[in-house]
Formats: sequence, C-alpha cells, structure tokens
Amino acid sequence: MGAATVAATAHTNAAQTFISNSATTLVMKFSCETVLTGHTGRVWNCSWHPAGNVLATCGEDKTIRLWSKEGSSWVCKTVLTEGHTRTVRTVSWSPCGKYLASASFDGTVAVWDNKSGQFECGASLEGHENEVKCVVWSPGGEYLATCSRDKSVWLWDVDYDDDEYMCASVLHSHGQDVKRVAWHHEKNILASASYDNTVKMYKEDSDDWVCVATLSSHTSTVWDIAWDRKMDGEGDRIASCSEDTTVKVWQSFLPGNKEGIATPGKEPAWKCVSTISGHHPRAVYSLDWGMAGLVTGGGDDAIRVFREEGDEWVCVHTEQDSHGMDVNCVVWNPKNTDMLASCSDDETCKIWTLGE
Repeated sequence: MGAATVAATAHTNAAQTFISNSATTLVMKFSCETVLTGHTGRVWNCSWHPAGNVLATCGEDKTIRLWSKEGSSWVCKTVLTEGHTRTVRTVSWSPCGKYLASASFDGTVAVWDNKSGQFECGASLEGHENEVKCVVWSPGGEYLATCSRDKSVWLWDVDYDDDEYMCASVLHSHGQDVKRVAWHHEKNILASASYDNTVKMYKEDSDDWVCVATLSSHTSTVWDIAWDRKMDGEGDRIASCSEDTTVKVWQSFLPGNKEGIATPGKEPAWKCVSTISGHHPRAVYSLDWGMAGLVTGGGDDAIRVFREEGDEWVCVHTEQDSHGMDVNCVVWNPKNTDMLASCSDDETCKIWTLGE
C-alpha cells in the first residue's frame, strides 16, 4: 500500500490546484441506509441498474447478487452462480438495462439476460490470456470494452438479436496490467487505467481503434477512472485515482483553445489541472463522479466526498471506518444523485445517503 502524498508535476499553461485537509469547509450528513450481507469473501464491485432500482454486486465467492428494495428494506432477489469458476471482479449494466456483463479472474466475460423470465448467462466471451479486470458498455450499447492482466484492452461488437459478441479490436498500448476501462457518457471515447501508472484514451479511426492520448502524472498504479458527466463546452474532464494516494482531474483542450495549449493535430491535448492530495493516507482504489461531486474509497477504509468550489476541490465529508476493511468500489446512484453504494473486503456492500 502506498503511503506517500504525491504532488503532480506542473504543466505549462494548465492550472494546478493542490488541496489539503485544511481546505475542508462544509460538513455534509452521511447516513448508512443499509448493510447488504450474503457474499463470502471480498466484494469487489457494485453497479447500479440505469433505473437506479437494482444494485448488482460481485466478489471473491464467484457469484453475482442482484439487490432491490422491498418496502423499506433492500433484499437479495437473485444470486447468479453458473457463469464463472473464479473471482468475479466487475459487473456492468447495459444502457438499456436488459443485460448485465461480468468480468472474472477465470479469463472470461459473461453476458447475462432475463429473456426467459430469470437471469441466465447468454454468452461467454473468451480471448484474454489472464484475469479480466473490468468490463463496461459503450454509451449506445453497441460495444463492450474489457481489460486484463494480459496488458490488453479488447473492443467487442454487440449483436443483441443473435447474442453474438465479435472482437472488433485488441489494443496493446499499456506496458502492464490494465485495471479499469471507462466509456465517456455520450461519446465513443474509451479510457483505460493501468499498473504502468498511466491513463490511455482511445477512439475509432477508419474501422479500427487507436490510442490517441496518454495521461501521465501518477507515480504508481492507477486503480480507477471516472468521467465528468457535465459538459461545459471547454473540453471533457476525467478523474483518476491511484496507489500514490492522490486523485487527479484531467481536462482536454481542443484545437484552437484559448489557453494556447498545443494540440496533436485534430485531437485534443490532455492536461492534469488538479491534484487532490493529503486526504487518503493509503491507496485510493475507487472513485465516481456524480452530480453530488467526486466520491472516493480506498485502503484506509474511508469514503470521502469532494466538491468543486471555484478552482479548488474541497473535501465536504469523510466517513472514517465506513467499512471494516479496504473499500473496493464506490458508485453514485444514477437516479437518486445523493445515494451511494460501496463494497469492501469486509464481505459487505453498503448503501448510503448524502445530505446537507
């Protein structure tokens, strides 16, 4: 586990903001609505259904659990057990909400649907040489992206009618284990995060996928990435978190930008514009960017919420000991923007609500 607090390298013409604990100014209320138990072993990941009413969780016990609310209580409605032979690392709902994809240490990706009235594994995608760490759907649902310990990122074409998933591209841009992939919320732009300390950006170019940018500033493994959902016309933004205990916010600068930042041809230039440091004393494993702000979780068992105030990121809440062990995943509910799910090595998932 990393313990050092690392400041980002300054970038010419890109403003840097360094945040310390003394910047905390606003206290938020943070309450645990429920604790979900049932998994045995680490719970690695959780994913909200697009409607916000079902939560999928997965873990070391090789199973996927689907939770929904009955009255005032959250209950496990379904346990999926037949898809994988090893740890299930991530789960991801399709944009239409009819399919659930899961990535496993057994080297496969399973795609689940409930066409028969109950969820069943309709397809198993093979090709990666090692553990598959992450799977995500493109914003339009026409692609799946997967990444693996084998250092590669795969793009799959989706044919819903025939339940077919054909490999469209295999990308070998990273030099180490690829931990996460994340699609832009509106565009077919894919980002990946790796053990090689970098974030990569990919776009389709003449029927092939190519790496168009490398984001370098972290000094250790990049564990997670999350896109900003708000479009302000000044370029896209993405946040990354790392073993180096920091969170970094990156912005794209379009050709002809007013800051005068040089761009590579028609592609935007990416710069680190903020580094959030001095909060998590150990690795930051997960983050999500929602309307309520940036939420982070990590090896210090804490969950933190950050909000943008002018040019600074301010920690508005720290939930110490949110779990009994490492926090592996934090994710905002897509419909109830003040609701959050988290999961942990302590074998539980929790649902939280945030208020002023």
